[in-house]
Amino acid sequence: MARRFMDRALALVSGALLVLFATISVAGQEGAPGRAIPRTAEEKPDFSGFWEVLSKADENIEAHSAGRGISAGVGIVEGGELPYQPAALKRRKQNFAARKTADTEAKCFLPGVPRIMYEQYPFQIVQTPDLVLMLFEYLHAKRNVFMGSDHLAGPLDWWMGDSRGSWDGDTLVIDVNNFNDETWFDRAGNFHSDALHVVERYALADGDHINYTATIGDVKVFSRPWKMNLVFYRHKEPDFQLLDYECQAFLLNDVALIANKK
Repeated sequence: MARRFMDRALALVSGALLVLFATISVAGQEGAPGRAIPRTAEEKPDFSGFWEVLSKADENIEAHSAGRGISAGVGIVEGGELPYQPAALKRRKQNFAARKTADTEAKCFLPGVPRIMYEQYPFQIVQTPDLVLMLFEYLHAKRNVFMGSDHLAGPLDWWMGDSRGSWDGDTLVIDVNNFNDETWFDRAGNFHSDALHVVERYALADGDHINYTATIGDVKVFSRPWKMNLVFYRHKEPDFQLLDYECQAFLLNDVALIANKK
């Protein structure tokens, strides 16, 4: 009888402990640091802060191996391969052959959208109800995303395009058009025309990560629209700030010419 009493007591204690541990686990998940999505006074997700990618997409947005001065990358193109039209694919091969000097990055020009988002430099988002301002360490570039307004009448050949924002639930949607045809998507020669149309979607996975998707359309270059996916990571270092990045085109070209001779 004593043995039966002890077994019953142990079963009750074990059950109570299981309930306690389950409660602690759920509470810990709900209150874990970084999980809560910060919100503005208007109850919109708050993207304010300093962010940066870990991707090597600026080298090549498609998957690629390491090479001389190039880091390997898994690629950010959904499906793995860009849907070039045949004539555009020939142009892309020409770009790749001349990439050391033909890439506008080597001339210190603005990189365009979406490329500015995955340059390997930090950027800052300053958010208000009417404007989302993006400030980039790279070339001191900036983007003004005007909320709830229409695009300017075009065509306008702008390096960074014309960005207009709206909300889809908790997702920030930015529609960008009015580009020139000068910029590339990466250093590998992937390019677009002045018909480029980009639709970006920014969604906070938690307080420290932004899931970023861009849908790319260009009827002159690609056979269909395609997507890229990235994650932005929040900088949390004390006193973090954007620093000066001064691009010197003549130095970049000298390095490229030396590399081409090797």
